[in-house]
Amino acid sequence: MAQTQTNTFTATLDVLASILPTHLRKPRVGIVCGSGLSTLASSLRDKVEVPYNSLKGFGKSTVEGHKSSLAFGLIGEGDGVPVVAMLGRFHPYEGHPLATVVYPIRVLARLGVKHLIITNAAGGLNPNLDVGSIVVIQDHLALPNLTGPLNPLFGPQPFPDYPRFLPLSDAYSVTLRRLAFLAAHSLSFPDSALQEGTYAWVSGPTYETPAEGRFLRSVGADVVGMSTVPEVVAAREEGMEVTVLSLVTNKVVIPDKPRSIKEEVKAELAGKPIPIPPTQVVSHEEVLEIGKQKAEDMRKLVTRMIELLQKQ
Repeated sequence: MAQTQTNTFTATLDVLASILPTHLRKPRVGIVCGSGLSTLASSLRDKVEVPYNSLKGFGKSTVEGHKSSLAFGLIGEGDGVPVVAMLGRFHPYEGHPLATVVYPIRVLARLGVKHLIITNAAGGLNPNLDVGSIVVIQDHLALPNLTGPLNPLFGPQPFPDYPRFLPLSDAYSVTLRRLAFLAAHSLSFPDSALQEGTYAWVSGPTYETPAEGRFLRSVGADVVGMSTVPEVVAAREEGMEVTVLSLVTNKVVIPDKPRSIKEEVKAELAGKPIPIPPTQVVSHEEVLEIGKQKAEDMRKLVTRMIELLQKQ
């Protein structure tokens, strides 16, 4: 199995070497673009896009708001920092095996990426988080990881020299998290624009029920989404520094108390009907719209982080 995967990596890297100019072949920073956030690639100079379908081992992103290509280019002054951006990610709910979901991350590591900036669209669980705010993730809660086969490291080890038991207490780089807040300050973002919190990974593709949202909030999660954690786990196994920026695109529907049909019927029969609360639902269109509105802020933030990284 390890030899087969090694051959796949070799084939992917050979294609990239044949396409990319020399100064883009060894990116220092990798970016994973979440739903509606592929405009991050507009910051790249000397940009070269390579479609996923030309690279062995890559799947195809089937979710609206995700492209299917790698974008290589430069960010920063002078020679700039070589960067590669994933314009579209893979999710287990699309039917992709976990090995496919994290394959691009492992390719980025083999290209030389040392710092990985992962972005995503997420639902807000913490009532103090406004829609449109960006949450710098400091920890995660991954229910699929805790219950078995959806952990990307589950099963035989394809790389025997990697640790069997990977620690994740230091998964989120303090250095990169500091850069996020320094970047926000230098961009004169309002204090409320950037927050900190814990990301809950759920398998999807269903949005959370009120009870599920209430549970995730009660155990300490601030935002929730259907991606990211497998990429974090693989990146840490590959030795990369990782930071995650979650854009709050909607508030998870968590009423103060469940609607009681029994009480409504009793009130109606007593001639004192209770006002019916509006039904709240979340849609992917809403997620994409907020992503579109805030994409420029996310682009500026990530670009400035890389510029600051260049000076270190």
